[in-house]
This record gives sequence, C-alpha cells and structure tokens, in this order.
Amino acid sequence: MLAICRFVKNRFVAFALGCIVIIAVLQGFFIKLVEWVPSFSPLFFPTLTIFLLVFHLFIACFMAMKYWCDRRRLYLVPIALAFAGSALLMVGTLSSFPAWLDLYQFNVANYNDAMIFYMFRHFLMAVLIIIAALLYTLRTSALSRGAHVAVVAGTVLFTGCMLGLAFFYSSHSTLLTLDLVDNETRQFMVLWSQAINIILIVLWVVTLITLMVITRVRNLFWVGGNFLCVCYIVTLIMLLLGGHAEDISWYRARLFETVATLIIIFILLSDVFNLYRDSHVKYQQSYQNSIRDPLTRLYNRSYFYDSLNHALSIATMAHPVSVVVSDLDRFKRINDCYGHLQGDKVLQFVSNLLTDSVRPQDIAARIGGEEFVLMLTNTPSDLAQQVAERIRLKLSGFDNVSSGGYLPEPITISMGGFTATSPETSAETCVESADKAMYEAKETGRNRVVVFKS
Repeated sequence: MLAICRFVKNRFVAFALGCIVIIAVLQGFFIKLVEWVPSFSPLFFPTLTIFLLVFHLFIACFMAMKYWCDRRRLYLVPIALAFAGSALLMVGTLSSFPAWLDLYQFNVANYNDAMIFYMFRHFLMAVLIIIAALLYTLRTSALSRGAHVAVVAGTVLFTGCMLGLAFFYSSHSTLLTLDLVDNETRQFMVLWSQAINIILIVLWVVTLITLMVITRVRNLFWVGGNFLCVCYIVTLIMLLLGGHAEDISWYRARLFETVATLIIIFILLSDVFNLYRDSHVKYQQSYQNSIRDPLTRLYNRSYFYDSLNHALSIATMAHPVSVVVSDLDRFKRINDCYGHLQGDKVLQFVSNLLTDSVRPQDIAARIGGEEFVLMLTNTPSDLAQQVAERIRLKLSGFDNVSSGGYLPEPITISMGGFTATSPETSAETCVESADKAMYEAKETGRNRVVVFKS
C-alpha cells in the first residue's frame, strides 16, 4: 500500500512539474512573440477562435464516436457535449466580430458579447467535466437503460440551457443583460473582475481537484484533461491581472488555451495510432495462426500449396522449383514407447531443424502427422538433394543428450525430391512425385534421400 501511495504521489509530482515546464515554455515563447510583433491585430483573436472551434469540434466528434463504439463509457458523453457546446459558443463569439474578414472594419466588435460567450463556455465545460469525472467512477458498473438515458438527456438539457442563456444574455434580450466589458473603453467591468472571473477560477480549481482525485492521472488522456484545467486556471488568472479586452493577456490566454487543446488532440491521435497498432498486431497474429501448424509453427498444408502454385507459375529452367517430401522413420514406435507428448517434442525438434536448414525465402511445412515438405525456390535438383542430405545427416547425428531431451533416441528421416522447371507442372504433381521418391527411400532401407526420376 505504501508503494502504491508513493507511486501515485510521484505521478502527481511529475504532472505538476510537467505543467510548470510547459507553461514556462509557453510564457517564454509569448514574450519572444511580443518582441517580434509589437502589436497584435484585432483579427488575431477571431482567427485563433476559429482554430479553437475546429479543434473542439474534432474532440467532440472523437468522444462521441468512442462512446458509440463502447456504450459503457458513459463519461465520454459529457466530455463530448462539453467540447461541442464550447464550439457552438465560440460561434457566438465569432458573431461578436461581424466584420472580422473585412480589413477596413475589423474594429467593429462587441467585446461584451464575446466575454459573455467566454464566461458561459467556461462554466459549461467545467461542470460537464466534473460530471464526466463522477461518471468515470461508474465505468465498471452496469447502469440500467433508464439511468443511461437520464444521464444523456440531463447533460444534453444542461448544455442546451447554457447555450440558450448565453444567446439571450448576449444582446439578444432586453430582460437578460450582463455588463462584463465596456465596449467603448474595452475595460473589464467590476462584475467580471471582482466576481465572475474569481468564481470561474474557483470552479476550475474544483474541477481540477475532482479530476485528479478520481482519475489519478492514470493515462495520457486524463493527463491532457487535467492539463486543460490547469491552462484554463492560468488563462483566467491572466485575464484577472489584465485590465481590458485587447490587452496582451487577452491574446496570451487564447494562445495558452489553443496549445492545451492541441495537446489533447495529439493525445487522441496517439490513442488512435495505438489502437491501429494493436489491431494490426492482432491481425498479424490471427493471420499467422491461420497459415501455421499449431504444434510445430511450420506453415500448414493450405499455405504451402498456395505458395507452391505461385512459385510454379514463374518456374523455368533458369528458375527451377524443388520440392522435398520427408517422413520420420518408425515414428509410431516413438509414440507407442515414449508417449504422445514425447512424440510432439520430436516433431518440434525436427521442425526447428528444417527451419534452420533452409533460406528465408524457402517454405517449410507440415502436411501430415510426421510428414514434412520443403519448397526450395531457384534450386536445381542437385542442390536440392544436397540440402536434403545435409538435413538427413544433421538429424541422424542427434541423440537424447545432444538434443536436450527432445529426442529420446536417435531419429532418422527418409526424403524424396522433385524439381519443376515449367509452369505447366502442377503443385499436386510436384508433391506426388516427391512423395513417390520418399517412399522409394523408405522401401530401400530408410534414412536416405531419393530424387524422383521420370
């Protein structure tokens, strides 16, 4: 228990140090940016807003698709709604800059409306992230369909209410008004500076603490989520210290938020990459299992014939294809005397020997109980015979000690070869001819190599 606590503590410390480093780097970058660009165009803010809008929509769609694939991850719903709602509120922010594409009228802006949308966006995201953290604790619980629907409906309703209130408070209703920014002087009003901003900072601190306690920063996704909370706290503090809209802190806050969002996107892309990699590995494993013999891990009959047919389609005198069929001598006696488990060990030993004795481009397969076959590409008959002879001599030289217990006694093998030099030769003919030569080796004394002669 002490070790676990120490691990978690270290994880928190690492996260805190990481946040400090990233924020310090961003601060240093922004200072240099201010030196390079003495004054920011008013176009900069709505332009960054558009980038953020696209990023938040991307995250919302990603979360929604992950939830669609795994309905047990109910906590993804409020996260998706948080970023979707944020994107819609940023559309409202852009509406506060009606002529931002017009270079001659870019000063036409309603900064009070922009700040109202900004306030509701922070409140919406903070509350929904807290809900997501609470739902994360229920990820292993089997919720009823009614509870599931209630959570989804409740979060959707809350998001809709926030969007509606933001719309009406932003100069669209005479009954609901908020004065956060003086549009003439662009100074922050007392309501924002001494009340709402502080409330939002406290709310994000509560969100951060909740998220860290529940998730314990256990993976990169929650690292990104916690860092987003930290960045929102920092940006709100920047605005608190700033005096008015279009202040340097106005742009710095938006830059920090953009970077934090980009980090989450990179984490999500990393998640996609890991899923693809795992899927590819599983596919490769499944494919290998489908083409290999489960006991010996040599290729199976089906794959051997497919490969042989492909090799024969381009076979010529200059590029011959040789097939070597082999059968262990008196293998039944091994099973009868030592048991089938020992017999399996013998088959595995011989399989490894065959694999080590051929080139990577050649095929070694098991096509029967103790029957093996080799496909040697670009190998004439005499060289194929040499390969088979080398395997025969090597196997006959092993005993129980030298084989590491895999062979209970010396084992011999009979081998037959056939070489095709024309694409007109079928795979069945190759194997049948090599098999006849192998049986000739059996009948003439075993433990020998015979090449088929027509």
